[in-house]
Amino acid sequence: MRKFSKMRKLLVALPALAILFSACSINNVTEDASLGRFFDSAGVKGCFALFDNGQGHFTVYNLPRYRDSLYPAGSTFDIVASLVAFQSGVIKDDKAVIHDMTIGDAFKMNNGEVIFRRIEDSVGIDSLRKWVDSLHYGNEAVDKDTDAVYDGNLKLQADEQLGLIKRLYFNQLPFYRPTQEMVRDMFGKYENSNYKLVYKVADIPYNGHVLSWITGWVEENKHPYFFVLNIEGPEKEVGKEHRGFQVIRGILSSMGFFQGKK
Repeated sequence: MRKFSKMRKLLVALPALAILFSACSINNVTEDASLGRFFDSAGVKGCFALFDNGQGHFTVYNLPRYRDSLYPAGSTFDIVASLVAFQSGVIKDDKAVIHDMTIGDAFKMNNGEVIFRRIEDSVGIDSLRKWVDSLHYGNEAVDKDTDAVYDGNLKLQADEQLGLIKRLYFNQLPFYRPTQEMVRDMFGKYENSNYKLVYKVADIPYNGHVLSWITGWVEENKHPYFFVLNIEGPEKEVGKEHRGFQVIRGILSSMGFFQGKK
């Protein structure tokens, strides 16, 4: 009887363990070193991955960094914080206002720390930690308060970032469907008749440089392709488009995106 109980607990736990991982394996990955030219031209180092959902295939630049290294989550954690806040009813929707700014507008910023600290404090550290643990989010480093989210202690792999985005798109996270839809709708967007580029950006001080994430999906003819970019380099230039988009646009253009033919 005890063995059956342990086995049942294991079977229940296994889906949760798989929530954030992208199923990246040697059999469905193409490493493309030529993509390094886009990092070089932007003056950064890092990694990139694109998941072709229709083919179940990854194209990756710098696989060891993508799959094996942990980096601070920074404001990409706004995704999880928003899911928890909406799910629990602490925040009604993206029109809720904190410090004269809506949650939706704060989410689109890559430095909406003040707003999301308030949200996370309202959710409560116990509830936040419960969700971080159940999602197996990165190294799960949320302890006595939410400072770990912003001081660099909460870290995860680029592979986990991509897996989270993919499951959010398909409403496969353990949150209500309307909750996931509300969070998806808060992402930044570039779109026209040929494509839709949906993204979340984060910048974090890191080892004297700036660590940046851009994660999301590009959609053409209703076919989604999920991506994650992780880069680090000198302080980003003020008044110009984020250098991460220089890398993203270069890579995706080289792959034939933005023409409506995918």
